[in-house]
Amino acid sequence: MNEAHIFKIAGELKVQPRQVTATAKLFAEGATVPFIARYRKEATGSLDEVAITSIRERLLSLAELDQRREAILKSLTERNLLTDELKSAVAAAETLTVLEDVFQPYRPKRRTRATIAKELGLEPLADLLFSQQSTANPETEAHAYVNAEKGVADVAAALAGARDILAERVSDDAQARAKLRELFWSKAAVKSKVAFEKEEAAAKFKDYFNWSEPLAKIPSHRMLAIRRGEGEGLLIMRIQPPEEEVLALIEPLFVSGKGAAAEQVRLAVQESYKRLLGQAMEVEMRVESKKRADTEAIRVFSENLRELLLSSSLGRKNVLAIDPGFRTGCKVVCLDRQGKLLHNDVIYPTAASPGEAREAAEALLGMIRKFQIEAIAIGNGTASRETEAFVKALKLPSSIPVVMVNESGASIYSASEVAREEFPNHDLTVRGAVSIGRRLMDPLAELVKLDPKSIGVGQYQHDVDQLALKRTLDDVVMSCVNGVGVKLNTASKQLLAYVSGLGPALAENIVAYRNEHGPFQSRAGLKEVPRLGPKAFEQAAGFLRIRDGAHPLDASAVHPESYPIVDRMARDVSCSVLDLMRDAGRRQKIQLPKYVTTDVGLPTLNDILVELAKPGRDPRQQFEVFAFQAGVEKMEDLKPGMKLPGIVTNVTAFGAFVDIGVHQDGLVHVSQLSDRFVKDPAEVVKVQQKVMVTVTEVDLPRKRIALSMKAAPIPGAAAPGKTSSGPSRPQARVQQGKPQATDWFTEALNRSKKA
Repeated sequence: MNEAHIFKIAGELKVQPRQVTATAKLFAEGATVPFIARYRKEATGSLDEVAITSIRERLLSLAELDQRREAILKSLTERNLLTDELKSAVAAAETLTVLEDVFQPYRPKRRTRATIAKELGLEPLADLLFSQQSTANPETEAHAYVNAEKGVADVAAALAGARDILAERVSDDAQARAKLRELFWSKAAVKSKVAFEKEEAAAKFKDYFNWSEPLAKIPSHRMLAIRRGEGEGLLIMRIQPPEEEVLALIEPLFVSGKGAAAEQVRLAVQESYKRLLGQAMEVEMRVESKKRADTEAIRVFSENLRELLLSSSLGRKNVLAIDPGFRTGCKVVCLDRQGKLLHNDVIYPTAASPGEAREAAEALLGMIRKFQIEAIAIGNGTASRETEAFVKALKLPSSIPVVMVNESGASIYSASEVAREEFPNHDLTVRGAVSIGRRLMDPLAELVKLDPKSIGVGQYQHDVDQLALKRTLDDVVMSCVNGVGVKLNTASKQLLAYVSGLGPALAENIVAYRNEHGPFQSRAGLKEVPRLGPKAFEQAAGFLRIRDGAHPLDASAVHPESYPIVDRMARDVSCSVLDLMRDAGRRQKIQLPKYVTTDVGLPTLNDILVELAKPGRDPRQQFEVFAFQAGVEKMEDLKPGMKLPGIVTNVTAFGAFVDIGVHQDGLVHVSQLSDRFVKDPAEVVKVQQKVMVTVTEVDLPRKRIALSMKAAPIPGAAAPGKTSSGPSRPQARVQQGKPQATDWFTEALNRSKKA
C-alpha cells in the first residue's frame, strides 16, 4: 500500500488517512462498496458509498499513474537518457498530464521536420539563433550550413531547418505546454459550422451551423451533440483561443532579445503554435473536454437510473398485465404473487366491431375472476390510453387499481436470451407483457434483467466512454439491489448476480441449488452452494432475505456475524430474539455500550437496533396509484394553458421529459422548471416523480409538446379548455456562448432520451 497515495487521497477527500487505509485494505481483500458501507463502519469511520467509491477510483487512477511512471523510467533507462534531474522530475509529477509533459522532449518520435534538420547538421545553427546574440547575423551564420548535395540548397533553407528544430523545442517545452493549456481552458472557444454542402443532411444539427461557446462553460449535452455531428461528417468543430493572446503568452518564454536572431526565434515560436503546439493542445482539449462531458452525462444517467430502480413497488399481488395494441390486439397475461405466468391471451378491446369489444370485456372479466386478480398493469405504448379507458369502463372494484407502467426496454427484454431462457415456449409479445406486469410488482427485480443503457433515462449514453459508463451503472445497480435487499428463495439469477460478493457464476449456482434442493431454510444454507466460499458468504449474506427462515434475523439486514450479539441482547432482557423484534419496550432496555467490542462499535449496534424495529424494511417509497387526466389521451386533445398530471420519465441537463398520457413525452425546459433559477434540473425533479405541468405549446406536425412547471401564469396561455396560439419560444441571444438559432425546443429534443 503506497503511503503517499493514502495521504494524497485523504487530503483530496477531506477524510482521515486511517479511513483511506482501512478502505483500501478492504478493497484489497475483495470487499465491495455496499458491504464496506453497511457492515464495516467501524473500520472506515462510517464513510458512505460515495466516499468509498471515490477512494476506490482515486486508488485506481494513482495506480495507473504509477504504472505510466514506471514505463517512462524504463524507456528513458533503456535509451540512456535518464539523469538524476530527469528522474526527480518524473517522480515529482502528480498527474498524468504533467508526467507526459516531462516526458515529451524525450518521447520516441517518428521522423519529423526537426529530426531531418538535425540529420542535415543544422542543430548548431538552431542553438546559435536561440542564444539570440544581438551581434549575430542569421543569414551570415547560415551560409556555413549551405550544402546542396546534403539537401540544404540555400540560406533560406538552412534558416528554415533551424526554425524547425526550434519549433519542436517550443512544442516540447513543459512550461509552454502548461501555460498554453491553462489559456485554452480559460479562453478557448468551441466553434462549429456545417460541413460543405451538408445543410440538408445536417438539419437535426442546425443549431450548431454557426456556433461559438466558451470551452470553460459548454455543457455536456452540447459538447456531445457537436461531437456527434462531427462524427457523422455533418459538422466541423474547432477548439481555439484568440491567437494574439497565445503568442503574447508564449513568445516571452523564448524570445529574449530584439535582434535578427531573436526575430528568427519569434518566427519559430509562431510556426510551432500553428503547426505543432496549437494542434497538440487542441487534440488534448478535445480529449479532456470529452472526458468532462462523459463524466457529466454518466452522472445524469446514473442519478436517473437510481431513481428508476428505486421506484415504489406494488409488492406481491396477483397481476393482470396488458401490452396494448390496435391492429394486433392487446396481449394479456396473468401472473401470480411470485410473478409466475399462469395464463396468456389476446383481446381486441379497441376493435371497431362491438362484438369483439364485448368479447374482450367478457374475457378480461373472466380472467380477473379466475385468477383472483388484485391489480392491472397496462403498458404505456401504443393504444395505452384507449385500453385504459376500456378497462376502467368495466367498473371493476376500487380494490383493483389500474396502473400505467413505463414499458421502455420491454421489447429489448422480450427478445433477449434471458427472456428466451425464462419463457422458451412463448413468443415475444407474451414475454413483453410479463415484463410489464413484473415491473409493477417490483421494478428493481425486473429492470436488472436489462442492459441499463437500454432503459432510456440518459442523454447521449451511446456517445460516452462505454467502459466508464458500464462501471458506473453497475455500481448504481449494485447499490440499489443491496440497499433494498434480495429475497433469496424467489430472486432471479440476474438479480442475485448484483448481490455483493456473488456475480453471475455464483448466482447461477444458487438458483441451480435452490431448484434441486428446494427453498433455503436459513442463510447458513448458502454455505452448501458449490463454490460459494467463506468470503463470498461474508459479503453476500447480510443482503439476502429469507422470509420465515430458521432464524428470525434471516429476514432482516442484520449480518449473520452479528447474530450472537442479538442473541445476547435477547438473553439480557429475558426474551427471545423474535420477542425483541416485536416489543419496542424490551428494545428500549438495551444499553448499547455494553456490547461494544474491538470489532463492533456503536455505528453497527445502532444499525442493529434500527433493523430490529423494522426487520427487512423496504427503503422504497410506498406505492401510490397514479392516473393521467381523463379525456386527454392524444396530442390533439392538448391546448396551451391546460394543467395536467404527469410522470417524469427522464431528467437531462437541459430539462425534464414528462409523460402526460398522450403517447408523446413533453419537455419542461430547464428555464420552465421553477420560478427560481435552476442550474441543475435534478435539483427540482427526479425520474418517476409525479408532477403537475402546464402545456405551453403543442406542435402537432413535429409531435412536440412544451410544458412548464412554473407557478406563475404563462403569458399568452389560454385557460384550460380554451384555444390559444400559445406563447412564443424564448428567443436566444446571438452572442458568444448563446444559441444562434431560436428553436431551443428542437435543440433539446435532438438530445432527448431517444437521441
